[in-house]
Amino acid sequence: MADPKNYSSLTREELLKAIVENPNEATIFIDTQGIIRLINYEYADFLGYKPEELINRPILEVVPQTRLLEVLKTGKPHFGDIWTIRGHQLAVTRLPILKDGQIIGVLGRSMFKDELSLAMEFAKKIKQLEKELASYRAELDQQRRAKYVVGDIIGHSDKMLRLKQKVHKVAQTSSTVLITGESGTGKELFAHAIHNASPRKNRAFVRVNCTSIPTELLESELFGYEEGAFTGARRGGKLGKFELAQGGTIFLDEIGDMNKSMQAKLLRVLQEKEIERIGGTGPVLVDVRVIAATNRNLEEMIMAQQFREDLYYRLNVVMLHIPPLRERKTDIPELAAHLIEKLNRRLRAAVNGLAKEALNLFLQYDWPGNVRELENFLEQAINLSEQDILYPHDFPVLEKRLQKQLAGNPGGRAVRPLQEVVREAETRAILNALAATNHNKKEAARLLGVHRSVLYRKMVKMD
Repeated sequence: MADPKNYSSLTREELLKAIVENPNEATIFIDTQGIIRLINYEYADFLGYKPEELINRPILEVVPQTRLLEVLKTGKPHFGDIWTIRGHQLAVTRLPILKDGQIIGVLGRSMFKDELSLAMEFAKKIKQLEKELASYRAELDQQRRAKYVVGDIIGHSDKMLRLKQKVHKVAQTSSTVLITGESGTGKELFAHAIHNASPRKNRAFVRVNCTSIPTELLESELFGYEEGAFTGARRGGKLGKFELAQGGTIFLDEIGDMNKSMQAKLLRVLQEKEIERIGGTGPVLVDVRVIAATNRNLEEMIMAQQFREDLYYRLNVVMLHIPPLRERKTDIPELAAHLIEKLNRRLRAAVNGLAKEALNLFLQYDWPGNVRELENFLEQAINLSEQDILYPHDFPVLEKRLQKQLAGNPGGRAVRPLQEVVREAETRAILNALAATNHNKKEAARLLGVHRSVLYRKMVKMD
């Protein structure tokens, strides 16, 4: 067996010669006069000559239909051109060669020689990859679309009707919206509906759950990063959620769980309308509407120094408070019917509705888990029931919870959360003060012993 040769000491000229004489590629070079100055064995053999027979001859003498002179004249390269010569089709590339900014000739190359089928197979693979990429882009684009519209908000109680009117009105502006409400009330549904009713509806809707993303990753998720910004940073960097939402809406769910450091950075985005990528050298302007949501009491968090007051005012330009289900029980029959229809499609079931006795159970229960809890009970029952109507015995857990609820309040009236009771008492006091002052808010605030801005905030929650 021959000893392996050491090619590490090859000169530049020897390397270039080896590249040109590559048996898998046909190569030719002409100068500015159209004279062949270089041609490898593969190309010359294809034309029926030896290389030395073609050197220093005009290209037009050898290949009258050549397009190398076209590139020489225009300076524009040809990539993957299908060219017919001597009855054969080739896939060729023609490149202008520059030195000191001036064209000194044209290089012609055919990677596939006369095997057009290989070129076609290559083109077919490229086309398939482009098709797959388009499919992935379409899927990603769909994921960045808001799913729900105002019509998907179920309920005709007075509170829900007023909320829907607000959604339509608020959607026409670009103001920041803060959506509050207990867990399971459907805050995200309202965010989707606002986006889809707005002029931004054809742009991206990007959702960020501030709780599900680790604190140390939240900044890079929101603002992105440049290549090499930190160990493990993706090559080429990464766009953040704000840039992905450019021209559209970003929905910051569970905003109350964002730490103070990120709150300061978010405040700057709301104030300056710009973000800065990690490792970036300058700001990036963003045109994004912000909708935030929380089930926490941000005013109490401000008092406990857990949430920035200045950020709260930036977020709370428009507030939508989603009432808990116990405050709109007249919507339960419609909600239950809608959810049963939805679950039937997903579970391939055929339940027609609730028996009157089961609906009475639903109306007595206070639903601490709100609409999410209602859907969960219905899904359990549909999975286990063998009838097309759901009866009380299909909800054994609900019956036990209702008994516990009533046992905790022998008078039969549900025990209500203190926060709800306090809110109702405040509402009555504010209405009395406004009535006593003929709706003079400044005087009403004085009678109530609160600052006028506090009164305004509480009145917004009353709507």
